[in-house]
Formats: sequence, C-alpha cells, structure tokens
Amino acid sequence: MIVLASMRDIKRRKSSIQSTQQITKAMKLVATVKLQKARMRAENCDHYFHRMYDTIHSILARTGVIRHPYLQKGQSDKKAVVIISSNRGLAGGYNANVARKLMDYGFSGEEVLLYAVGRKARDYLIRRGYALEKDYSDVIDDPKYGDAEMIGGDILEAFTSGKAGELYLVYTEFKNTVSQEPAVMQLLPVDPGEMSMDRTEKLTPMNYEPDEETVLGELIPLYINSLIYGAMMESVASENSARMQAMDNATGNAEEMIEELSLLYNRARQNSITQELTEIIAGAEAIG
Repeated sequence: MIVLASMRDIKRRKSSIQSTQQITKAMKLVATVKLQKARMRAENCDHYFHRMYDTIHSILARTGVIRHPYLQKGQSDKKAVVIISSNRGLAGGYNANVARKLMDYGFSGEEVLLYAVGRKARDYLIRRGYALEKDYSDVIDDPKYGDAEMIGGDILEAFTSGKAGELYLVYTEFKNTVSQEPAVMQLLPVDPGEMSMDRTEKLTPMNYEPDEETVLGELIPLYINSLIYGAMMESVASENSARMQAMDNATGNAEEMIEELSLLYNRARQNSITQELTEIIAGAEAIG
C-alpha cells in the first residue's frame, strides 16, 4: 500500500506540473506575439529617440555658455526620477533589475521624488523608503505619446518650480530578444559634455532664430517628452522579451521534472508488480 500511495502521489504531482507547463507555454506564446508588436514600435521610434537626444546635446556642444533655467541645477537637492517597470510579474528579473539600478546609482530614498510608471518597481522602492510623488502605472499597459507629454509636463513643473533640482529617467534598454539592460539617464540639467566632439562634428551645423535660448525653451520640453516615450517603448519590448524567456525556461524546467517523475512512476510501478509476483509465488509455495 505504501508503494501504491507513492504512485498516486507521483501521478498527481506529474499532472499538476503538466497543467503548469500548459500555462507557461500559453504565456510564452502571448509574450512572443506582444513582443513582435512592441519591438516594431520600439524600432520605429528608436531613430527619433536618439536623434532628439543628439540634437539637443549638439546644440549645447556648439554654442558655448548659455544661461538657461534648463541648463542650471536647481537649488533643491531633491531628484525627480521617472522609473519605468511593468504592472505584472513572471518576467524574470526585469522589474527587480530596474529598481535595483536606481538604488545602485546612489540615490537614497530621502532625496528621490518617485514618478512611477509601472506598479512592480513602484512597490519595490516604496517598501525600501522611497517617496512616491505621482503614479502613472496604468499608462504602461498601452503607452501613447500623450502619456509621455503628461509625465514630461509634471516633472518639468517640479524642476521649474524648484521642487526638484535634477530630473532622471530609469528604464530598460532593449538590445535584442535575449538582452535587456537597465539604464539611468539624466534629463535635466542637460550636460553638453556628455556628447563628444567627434560625434558632434558629424552633425550638420545649425543656425538659431531668434536665438539659442528661445530655441532651447521650445525644444527641451519636446526633448523630455520624446525621451520618456522612447524609454516606455523600449521598456515594453524588454518586458515582453524577458517574460518570453522566463516562460520558455519555466516550460523547459517543467519538461525535465515531468521526465523525472515519469521515471519514478515507472520504477514504482515495476516495484509494485515485482512485490505482487513475489507475494503470489510465496503464497503458492506455502500452499504446495
């Protein structure tokens, strides 16, 4: 009876893992379909995303000293940080990695105003003492450029009002389907030194009308919005890629466990048959 109970336990365990495997397979397929769409959107805005960044920094690298509010660090020691994660788990280390990237960057909870896009990193950081300023978690499910404008307007307001002295963006760069890297980008004040002269020399020279300060006053809000939107696109692609990999690994692990349980079940079954035969033979000999 002990062997039979063991066989029943193995069979139930195997059935449970098979059900889980079906779920992970389905989730992998869903993530794969979503990744294809998200990857296309990320690639479509990638050139604009980087060109806007290059354009602003090339303007500053070429025009010398400009006294503009967007180029000066504010008096406040607070740092407004837009951090982009997801609203769902089961994506490997995707959410934890982007949250830890902010913590490893050296910003303490006391100096950060958190503008959260995605509940997972938000909850992770709140539990560790970071103050939530605003929550935009719903927009990450289907981000639009208008969402980036809303977030950009809010953090620019925090900067110009003196509530925050610096603005940062924390997101996950989509390298390819197997590589995603969390990154931190300083939005304001803009540092022209971040662009090397070798890179600026490849860009076409620019003239500004009416003047550099007016142009920057118009361009930098657009620059902020564009970077936030591009970061959301890359983060969504990274999330689905990470989830696809996590579900693929889970499916493979389930397959290995099913194979091991099948071997255990067959051994238990053989032991049960051998035991029954032994008992029959012993009984026959006793009668004879």
